[in-house]
Amino acid sequence: MPAEACATIPEPEPQQDGPSALPDGLVLVSTPIGNLGDLTPRARETLRAADLVLCEDTRHTARLLSAIGVKAKLQPLHEHNEDAAIPSVLEMLRGGRRVALVSDAGVPLVSDPGFRLVRAAIAEGLAVGGIPGPNAAIAALVLSGLPPMPFLVLGFPPPRQPARRTGFGGIRAVERAGLSATLIWYEAPHRLAETLADMADAFGNRPAAVARELTKLFEEVRRGRLSELAAHYAGVAVRGEITIVVGPAEQDDPENLDGRLREALVGNSLKDAAALVATATGLPRKLVYARALAISRPGG
Repeated sequence: MPAEACATIPEPEPQQDGPSALPDGLVLVSTPIGNLGDLTPRARETLRAADLVLCEDTRHTARLLSAIGVKAKLQPLHEHNEDAAIPSVLEMLRGGRRVALVSDAGVPLVSDPGFRLVRAAIAEGLAVGGIPGPNAAIAALVLSGLPPMPFLVLGFPPPRQPARRTGFGGIRAVERAGLSATLIWYEAPHRLAETLADMADAFGNRPAAVARELTKLFEEVRRGRLSELAAHYAGVAVRGEITIVVGPAEQDDPENLDGRLREALVGNSLKDAAALVATATGLPRKLVYARALAISRPGG
């Protein structure tokens, strides 16, 4: 065979979808949730090219930039100063400057400040772009072993127990009306056991997972029933960033509704029985009353 026939055919250049240039205007840059190796090359270059980096905590972001060899002007942006900061940032964007927005970890705006700034920039027709990257909720979801779609990210539950239980009750009412989705929350370590116990009371003993310190040295994903997880963490001191994933509801059997109504109709008027069951299940009163009326008729 001629030598020419054995020559190596050069591989084609890898194809890239979308523009190769960095986004202009306001750029939402995702940062690692733990492992620095998860910072993407585009995120690094965007931070290097930014005229200003808005961040929750300048000390935290300064350490990140130092670790990746990037120098940039930093300005804090948090819930207490966001409204006051918006006019000057919009002025920079109007002048063609590039402003990067980061949170302390993960995707900006997800349980973090920045939404009002983004909305103001969009309202003025200014460029808003994004650099995707790590997110604790998505990472916990795919590691949980629970149904990945659909899912609902609910941020942090209320810190005080009465408000937390009320919030969980509202979600349970929506589930009884038809919602079926895997539920995701963030939580502080010192409230973890109490929150898991409240979830078990509100949602029943569903399968769940607690993901802690994702992508970090002491990463942990513990799976089990809510009552099991609550009991475990009641006796274990935990630290770090925590995500709770709870499996979707199994829709209530209509026969169960009928059974509740038949029990309530013993000793109660039709109206009172329907009201009691509607309150207990979270179902719409009109729907429960109509079913109570149907089963109270002869042959119902």
